[in-house]
Amino acid sequence: MSASVKDVAARAGVSVGTVSNVLNRPEKVSPETVDRVHAAIDELGFVRNDAARQLRAGRSRSIGLVVLDVGNPFFTDVARGAEDRADHDGLSILLGNSDESVSRERAYLDLFEEQRVAGVLITPLGDDLSRLARLRDRGTPTVLVDRQTEDASFSSVAVDDVAGGRLAVDHLIGLGRRRIAFVGGPSALRQVVDRLAGATEAVEDAVGRGVDVQLELVSTEALTVLEGRSAGERLRDRARDAWPDAVFAANDLLAMGVLQAFSMLGTVRVPEDIALIGYDDIDFASAAVVPLSSIRQPSALIGTTAVELLLREAAGGPGTEPEQVVFQPELVVRQSTAGFARD
Repeated sequence: MSASVKDVAARAGVSVGTVSNVLNRPEKVSPETVDRVHAAIDELGFVRNDAARQLRAGRSRSIGLVVLDVGNPFFTDVARGAEDRADHDGLSILLGNSDESVSRERAYLDLFEEQRVAGVLITPLGDDLSRLARLRDRGTPTVLVDRQTEDASFSSVAVDDVAGGRLAVDHLIGLGRRRIAFVGGPSALRQVVDRLAGATEAVEDAVGRGVDVQLELVSTEALTVLEGRSAGERLRDRARDAWPDAVFAANDLLAMGVLQAFSMLGTVRVPEDIALIGYDDIDFASAAVVPLSSIRQPSALIGTTAVELLLREAAGGPGTEPEQVVFQPELVVRQSTAGFARD
């Protein structure tokens, strides 16, 4: 049978309240008493029942984080930033991977609410945020990550993806590329929709200036290397005169898959035949066989800022005004687009 707080108190010759103070507020206890209680803990092999303590306190010391794809290095960096900031306040991060599945997203939200987490950070699927609104209304602070809402109803931290899409396509047009393919993921993802909107704006503005530019949508089922490779194979296997002369991929994983397809048979040269740019600027982008140009997002800073927003919302209590933080993206030019401008 495991030792209890009462057993520790009896062994140390102090009250149960003193043991509680040593565990939770040691600055209120003399150093000699702290040492005596810890000696008793070691002798008895006492293990703190943190779950029971959290239940009595009403909230755990954990934050739930739900991301779209834990295999995407962008979300790994976001989680690392969140973890570093949470640790500063004695909090931990519980990571859930929705894998772009609504049912899995819902299951994680239910689990985190049952565990009475201190708050939830989430990159949600789709635009229906009613489940998140109910979660927040029941007392769980909730912050959107890599997403924002038009009505500013939730605290959120994101990058201006419309500006990012525009930045990527303006770059390609500036290189003289005129037949641009947008390789995108599921249309339910707001990030993909916004990046395509920015790309479309750039093309429409160029056409308005008398530049003959065309934008083609090449759909994919997910934002993965495998889906990017499939899209790249479809483009590669066309007649040569039907190739685009540039590809803007909705994220770097798709771009890496496209690059793999282009490189496999040595048929398509990047960037001579087709220029290629991705989005996120993950670490692997610069290490690709042809280093990838990309649109950089401050991934770790997004995670850090999301936790800060959550802590402010939790401290303010119900009715706290939501805050929205929007970072600006940055163009990073590498070999996949550099050096082969066309007139």
